[in-house]
Amino acid sequence: MRTYRNIPVCPARRNRGFTLLEVLLAFLIFALAFATVMEIQSGSIRNTVRAREYSEIALIAQSVMDDVGLEIPLEVGTSVVGESGDYTWEVTIDTFEDSTGEVDSVQLAELTGIELLRVDLVISWGEGSRERFRAFSTVRAMLEGRVLTG
Repeated sequence: MRTYRNIPVCPARRNRGFTLLEVLLAFLIFALAFATVMEIQSGSIRNTVRAREYSEIALIAQSVMDDVGLEIPLEVGTSVVGESGDYTWEVTIDTFEDSTGEVDSVQLAELTGIELLRVDLVISWGEGSRERFRAFSTVRAMLEGRVLTG
């Protein structure tokens, strides 16, 4: 090795670049990182679509339940089917039966003239194997044909 003014001078090295193994390893790391980011983004899009659907369903359910007693007759045995955009809904009205046994709707009706009715709403959407549905229920009270509570 020669020195030039007390600085060691190395013989010129040839610029060799990256080895094939280094390039493959870098590509593998990039591919794994990219796949992870794409999976996270895909999950985020699915969650956004699901949240939009559930928000629309909640609004439709509120709207349909508000129509019970106004446009939808509040009578035992009523069954009404309708559509709202991509969603199909069905309302059924039956006599309320308390499964806990705490409220006897027949005795309540005899004593007070108040009849309790169960309103069930099922909203469905999608087609084929991707069809989904959500069910909602509430209790309404009737006195001489008028709605008391919602």
